[in-house]
Amino acid sequence: MIPGDGIGPEVTAEAMKVLAAVRQKWNLDLTPVDFPWSADHYLQTGETLPDGALDDLRENYEAIYIGAFGDPRVPDMKHAADVLLGIRFGLDLYINFRPIKLYAEHLSPLRGKGVADVDFVVFRENTEGAYVGVGGIFKKDTPEEVAVQEEIHTRKGVERILRAAFGYATERGFSKVCMADKSNVMRFGHDLWQRAFAEVSSDYPQIEASHLFVDALAMQLVRKPEQFEVIVTNNMFGDILTDLGAALQGGLGMAASANLHPGQTSMFEPVHGSAPKYAGLGTANPMAAILTLALLLDTLGHQEAATAVEDAVGRALEGGVTTADLGGRSSTSEVGDFLARATVGS
Repeated sequence: MIPGDGIGPEVTAEAMKVLAAVRQKWNLDLTPVDFPWSADHYLQTGETLPDGALDDLRENYEAIYIGAFGDPRVPDMKHAADVLLGIRFGLDLYINFRPIKLYAEHLSPLRGKGVADVDFVVFRENTEGAYVGVGGIFKKDTPEEVAVQEEIHTRKGVERILRAAFGYATERGFSKVCMADKSNVMRFGHDLWQRAFAEVSSDYPQIEASHLFVDALAMQLVRKPEQFEVIVTNNMFGDILTDLGAALQGGLGMAASANLHPGQTSMFEPVHGSAPKYAGLGTANPMAAILTLALLLDTLGHQEAATAVEDAVGRALEGGVTTADLGGRSSTSEVGDFLARATVGS
C-alpha cells in the first residue's frame, strides 16, 4: 500500500474499507502493509524509492496498490518518477491494462450509447515507446535550439504486449483484437508493430484481428465504441486513448488501471491524479480506487469478490450514492461506506 499524495490517502482509505469487508466475507489472506513513500516523506527524509525496495516488493508481496502522486512542493516530481517509474521499469511491468466500462447509463457522454456499448479493454505497452526518455537538447535556450525525442520499440517488447492482448481475448472469450499505430508516417518503429501484429495474430486464427491508425481509432471510439473488445497499442497512443476512454465511462473518477507482468508482483493504481487542492475536503471520488482494488482481486484470482465490488459500484451509481463530480451529494467516506456494505450484501 502506497497511499501517496493529495487525495491519494483519502481514496485508498475507502478502498481498504472495501478490502476489509471482502477479506472477512471470502476469508481472503490479503493483508495491506503501508509504505510511507510520498511527497511528505521525500521532503522530510530525501528518500524516494529506497535501496532494496524492488527486491522486497518482488519477493515478499503479491501486489502493489497505489493511491496517487503529485505535490506542488516537488515541482520536478522526483519522488513520483522514482517510485512509479522505478517500480514500473524495475519490475518490468510491461502491460498497462485499462478496462473501459460504463457502469451507469446517465454517465455516458455519447448520445444513444449506454452500458452495452462501452465495455472494452486497452492493452498499452508500458516500458518502451516515446516515454523512455531517450533524446537530448542541443544549444538550449538559443535561436538554434534543437530538441530530439526518440521512440524505442523492440521486437521482444512489441511481441509480448501483442501476445498479452490476444491471450486475454482468448481466455476471456472475446473475439476481436484491434491494434492501433501510425505506421503510415512512422515508417520504422511502427512498421515493426505491423509485422509483429501480422505474425502474432496468425497464431490466434479464432480471433478477428484488425488495425486502425490511431487517429481513426479515436474517431471510432466516439462514433461507435461498441465495435471494440480488446485494443492494443504503444505507450504514448495508449496513454491518450485511455484518457478518451475514461471520458466515455464517466470521467477519471471512474478509471482504474493495472501495471502487470503476468505471474509476477504487479502494481495497481487509479488513473486520476493527486488533485492536491481537493485534499482533505472529503469530496474526492473513491470509485476509481475501489475499481482498481477489483482489478487487483481479479488478477490475484479472486474473481467472485472482484465482481461483487463492480456490482456494488453499479448499485451506488443507480442509487445516486456518489460524490459531486458524478452529480451526487455524498462524501468520499460515505461512498466508501456504502460500497463496503454493498459488496458483501449487508
